[in-house]
Amino acid sequence: MQYGIGHLSIVPLRVSANCQSEMISQLLYGEHFKILEERAHWSRIRNAFDGFEAWIDNKQFRKINEAEFHSLEENDFQLSSDLIEYITDENGLLMPIVLGSVLNYASQLGHTFEGEFEKASGKTKADLIRTASLFLNAPQAAGGRTPFGIDASGLTQAVYKKNGFKIKRSAAEQAKQGEALSFIEESEPGDLAFFDDNDGVINHVGLMMQDNYIIHVDGKVRIDRIDHSGIFNAELRKHTHKLRVIKKII
Repeated sequence: MQYGIGHLSIVPLRVSANCQSEMISQLLYGEHFKILEERAHWSRIRNAFDGFEAWIDNKQFRKINEAEFHSLEENDFQLSSDLIEYITDENGLLMPIVLGSVLNYASQLGHTFEGEFEKASGKTKADLIRTASLFLNAPQAAGGRTPFGIDASGLTQAVYKKNGFKIKRSAAEQAKQGEALSFIEESEPGDLAFFDDNDGVINHVGLMMQDNYIIHVDGKVRIDRIDHSGIFNAELRKHTHKLRVIKKII
């Protein structure tokens, strides 16, 4: 088994091994992974954080050895805490990194970080909505995981990650986690609400807030009302997403 780590800011992860393939997620700086298959120009990887599998360009990561991989597994993440921070690379050049980048391995990469970071552990459920608000107005982008482009499950995962909690990458996989609530009134800020299409396929997720509001991604990260039917967009004066279930993850 071979291993790798992201040494660039935001790297696309794709469905198949070519640069025209759909981006289905992103690898942030400092995230590590197992290499499942290696080709001349592309590798299929499994992200250590959430088990998500996709293809990555071989020029956009560094290999690490097994001991280094397990060392990263055993330590709490040190995460960048501002929307943008800067790393100085091995050539003395500045490289921007985004909120939620992992800094544990920066020095081993020959990089220097002098900004603010925080440990992901030790947070509580009460911190989730405060973190989610940092993403407000971020544009919707399929496969995105950053404040500069994000999808629905990318938002919920990023918020939970920054607070020390692991959830899966897709809305359908996240919906398999946690405990289902019987009524919307039982929910607390930070619980996850899931929504499905006409075929019953879960295709959307958001974070519950107080007083029957939800923060989610629909064109951008926004706050809307939620009721027993689903999400109500006051600007459009209609429901836009059909509620399937609310889950208590933590």
